[in-house]
Amino acid sequence: MDIQKNEKRHRSRGHDEPPRKKPVRKERPKAKPKIETTAAQPVLSERDRKRHRQVWIQRIVIALVLCTILVGGVICLKIFLTPKTVNVSVPYTESAEMEAAQAKVPMPDIDLQLLTVNEYSRPGLSTGTINGVVVHYTANPGSTAQQNRDYFENLKDTHTTKVSSNFVIGLEGEIIQCIPTSEIAYASNSRNTDTVSIECCHPDETGKFTDATYDSLVQLTAFLCSKFNLTENDVIRHYDITGKDCPKYFVENEAAWETFRSDVGAVLAEYA
Repeated sequence: MDIQKNEKRHRSRGHDEPPRKKPVRKERPKAKPKIETTAAQPVLSERDRKRHRQVWIQRIVIALVLCTILVGGVICLKIFLTPKTVNVSVPYTESAEMEAAQAKVPMPDIDLQLLTVNEYSRPGLSTGTINGVVVHYTANPGSTAQQNRDYFENLKDTHTTKVSSNFVIGLEGEIIQCIPTSEIAYASNSRNTDTVSIECCHPDETGKFTDATYDSLVQLTAFLCSKFNLTENDVIRHYDITGKDCPKYFVENEAAWETFRSDVGAVLAEYA
């Protein structure tokens, strides 16, 4: 009876099926936080550390050796490829004794400072028969004989021009020989091959020589004339070859030039 009553009550509520149970939601397990871990570094033993240091030292030594070999090779190659200065001229045998033996006029004191053979100031080419002595001035007021000689020498490196002189006479009368008289100097243009050149220093723009310079010029010119069997008439100015205002004072003062040549002639006559 009770069962029938329940069935009637259930039908009266409009349900043909028994009531369903509500689904129970299952909670998802919470994700565990990831813990980042780093690989444990191997602990090197003292023996391993020592071996490691030795390897690095060996590498450094090898690198240094290779660098040394490389640098040495570059230096050797540079030395090998650098043109060597070779004196292709007639061997210079004009010692003071030989110079004096060839001339009746005494040779003045000469400081022999020959230039390095090079194409810019001492080409090393032989002269022909010497037919004259050419007088020049430096056109550089106040410069010394040594400075002018060194300028000629440095042209082998600077390559700025081609110029030189067999002799340079300084402000105090000092004489420096730069090129043997058996070789040409780049001084007198078309007469380089048959003349000896003398460059003279001067204190100012007038180009007039000091007394000491003048006296040495007279003595040196007379000595060269005696050596090469020349007379004072064979002594010329750069001006007489090219028309250049050189030596300036002797070009602008013809009388002074003639006096100079007369003084040279007087020395030659004294030792004739």
